[in-house]
Amino acid sequence: MGADSFAVYLEKKGLKYTRERRCIFEKINSLSSHFDADRLYEVLKKEDENIARGTVYRTIPLLLESGVIQKSVGSGKGEFFERSSSKGHHDHIICIACGKVIEYHNEAIEALQAKVCKKYNAELVFHDHKLFVRCARCRK
Repeated sequence: MGADSFAVYLEKKGLKYTRERRCIFEKINSLSSHFDADRLYEVLKKEDENIARGTVYRTIPLLLESGVIQKSVGSGKGEFFERSSSKGHHDHIICIACGKVIEYHNEAIEALQAKVCKKYNAELVFHDHKLFVRCARCRK
């Protein structure tokens, strides 16, 4: 999703595409790795961007809803994100023993989610699907 699409999304929600939101959007598009809100804030702060931590935290749900980012995994217990456009939509398998992360995409799971949403007359905005496993190496 480009900046124009994000701006249109915000406008539909009655929100402005402020300088701060533009800076956050642009920084996310330059990141190549998974990140959490605090890391994103620290990167912006190091670049002398005058953006409050709260603005970063309030912007992340808008970026999720608009499809700019998706939930991901990282080291630590907090929520991690990544650009949706970097690899396309995918989900994660995480080994609880060694922390290994496997990214995967499964059309059957995607179709089932759509079917469940249709059954309950709900609109899927985004999802966070993670499988916690013991990988083959850790099971030995």
